[in-house]
Amino acid sequence: MTYQARPYVLHEASYRQMLDHKPNVAVLPWGATEAHNYHLPHGTDVIEAVGLSEQAAAAAVARGAKCVVLPVIPFGIDHAQLNQVATITMRARTQALVLRDVAESLVRQGIDRLVLVNFHGGNEFKSMVRDVMLDLPILIVVANGFQMADNRKDVLDEQKGDHADEFETSIVMHLTPDWVAPLSTAGDGSTRPSELPALTSTPGVWCTRHWPALTADTGVGNPRRATADKGRRLLARMVELLTEVLVQLSAAKRGQFPFVLAVDDPAPGSSAMQSK
Repeated sequence: MTYQARPYVLHEASYRQMLDHKPNVAVLPWGATEAHNYHLPHGTDVIEAVGLSEQAAAAAVARGAKCVVLPVIPFGIDHAQLNQVATITMRARTQALVLRDVAESLVRQGIDRLVLVNFHGGNEFKSMVRDVMLDLPILIVVANGFQMADNRKDVLDEQKGDHADEFETSIVMHLTPDWVAPLSTAGDGSTRPSELPALTSTPGVWCTRHWPALTADTGVGNPRRATADKGRRLLARMVELLTEVLVQLSAAKRGQFPFVLAVDDPAPGSSAMQSK
């Protein structure tokens, strides 16, 4: 058998490979475990996050970047979906502790750049990132994969939807086609219209969606015009964009904005501060 462990995928790589590779950027895929209509796997967000992370890391490493993809975090914030069979939710305070421990582990090993590749809309990392960066000398970047495909209008027939819709179905059909049930089994992803439009349509106003009241099949958006080719085109664009992020981040020197860390700020009254 031929040895095929990829040195940029930590779950596969040996210690020897890690010593030789010397990564300075860690990529952490973060998904969720929840129902995705009747046709997609519960691990849809995990599949998407891992697929994007590994493909972008491969392309970045081929261009000289020092990236390593960490094992995926498979649980997201799914409080509103606990009516679904075997859906697992994780509180924000738990996510914050996980993120802190991962970041501290990396810092102790000299890795000072972390990219979170998130594919679950319920995960909100901004406050957590700010808290961790207040305490640790690490730059944390959040890449929400579901927002990165700027070619959606050119690729998709259905522009509405955000869960198990044509977008997600196409990507999973491309990445793991054997795990997608026939689209004839899928619900249409229709949702209950808002009876309080000021809460749901006013710019800048947000409230959580109670999933059992929102959708009967757990989907939001019609998936039935999805194809694997559409998924390939969507993912290729996301990979292209994330690859550039990884290449630039790996090559960056600390102090190059925005790679400026709070722990590097000079103390008040120091000569460095007075010279500013």
